[in-house]
Parts: sequence; C-alpha cells; structure tokens
Amino acid sequence: MWTWSAARALSGGNMQKLILGRALSIRAPGSTLPAPRLIVANQPTWGLDVGAVAYVHQQLLDACAAGSALLLISEDLDELMALSDRILVMYEGAIAGEARPESASIEDIGLLMAGGEA
Repeated sequence: MWTWSAARALSGGNMQKLILGRALSIRAPGSTLPAPRLIVANQPTWGLDVGAVAYVHQQLLDACAAGSALLLISEDLDELMALSDRILVMYEGAIAGEARPESASIEDIGLLMAGGEA
C-alpha cells in the first residue's frame, strides 16, 4: 500500500531522486512528449549512497540516449569522467582547458583545475 508524504519530509537523497524523476518524467515510456532538449545537473549525486548514485547516473545516461543534451556541473571527477563526452575546466572564472575522458587522466584535469596546462 502506498503512503503519501510531503516532499519536505523526505531525506536529501530521496528528495534528489524525486526532483530528477519529476524533471525526466515527460520521457516516460508511452509518453508522446519529447525528451527534454537540455538537462542542467548541478552536483546531481552529492550526498547520495552508492545505489542512488548508480540510479541517477543511469537516468541521466538514458535521457542522453533519448536525445537530451546534458550540462553536468560537478566536483566529482569520477562522475565527470563516467558521464561526459567533453569536460571544460574552469579556473578563476574562465575556461582553463578542455579534456576528453577517453584521452585525459584525472591528473590532467587536476592540473587544469589548478591553473596549469595538461
């Protein structure tokens, strides 16, 4: 049996999943609405447990496979490497460089984050 709760009563992780589900629900199977053209995800897995992280990552990847573009803003380098086709690194308010996950290492990205060159 389902019970209903106010969103404010949910844990932080469940609240994040609720927001993601709401944002992506228009592309549910059988929906006649198109996938969102752009998803902006700022720290989408911050504070989530491992299972919830995997769920959120899969939902974002599925949305991209359905035609959505994803702008991922994250401090988690493993997350960026797993979900990104291209990574732009900011340093002191400007783009310091670009990296491709298939050819760059976390060390290369770290160097760009510190103002160096990869």
